[in-house]
Amino acid sequence: MADKHPYTSGANGVVSAIAHLRKSFPAKVNAETLKKLGIAPNNETYIINILRFLGIIDAEGNKDLKAASVLVQHDESEFQKGFAGIVQASYKDLFDLYGAEAWTASPDKLISFFRNTDHTSDIVGRRQASTFQTLATIAGMLDGQPSRAATTKAKKADSAAPKKQATKAPPAKPASASGAQPPAGFGDVNPGTGNSGDMALTVRIEINLPVGGDRETYDNIFKSIRENLLNGKVS
Repeated sequence: MADKHPYTSGANGVVSAIAHLRKSFPAKVNAETLKKLGIAPNNETYIINILRFLGIIDAEGNKDLKAASVLVQHDESEFQKGFAGIVQASYKDLFDLYGAEAWTASPDKLISFFRNTDHTSDIVGRRQASTFQTLATIAGMLDGQPSRAATTKAKKADSAAPKKQATKAPPAKPASASGAQPPAGFGDVNPGTGNSGDMALTVRIEINLPVGGDRETYDNIFKSIRENLLNGKVS
């Protein structure tokens, strides 16, 4: 792997390894070290190859003092600046071709470069490109997260948007204390001779039942309607 660009199947192993070395850099780093730390299980050798490619450790796993001086930088901007220098020096052929644009080159450009340079398969070329982009993100040269400004702007837009208010249901009509209200149109009679047998009735019935009424109350209401309407007894 020393003569080819390194790769790994995911970004977590690389990110975890660099993060740990920034906190504590052992005198010797090898696959056994990563295994004890629980970093990149079953992929330890891939991470070691990346660290060697970057010159952070040598072939025996000994730390490089110059690289170590970058990793111990507490200030994030100073660390990113130094780490970007390490990455750029290690990927010299890529930067010779694309210059500073290599940091933000599209995945397709990176895959094409790595496959043609190392004669790798499609899947390896994709992992080589992904590994480079992970390193570029750690160096602060490629933003892998939504920008803080964009997130703040989106939150402000959400808070400024008018909120839809729930439609209130119309209040229910209060029930009559004495039972059913007099039905509208009840007893409306077309003019006639005065004889109830000759009358033509037009009746519209509206019943508002009391909320707390029992069965006897309801029976009395319908009994009254039956006696006064259906039997033709109009007061």
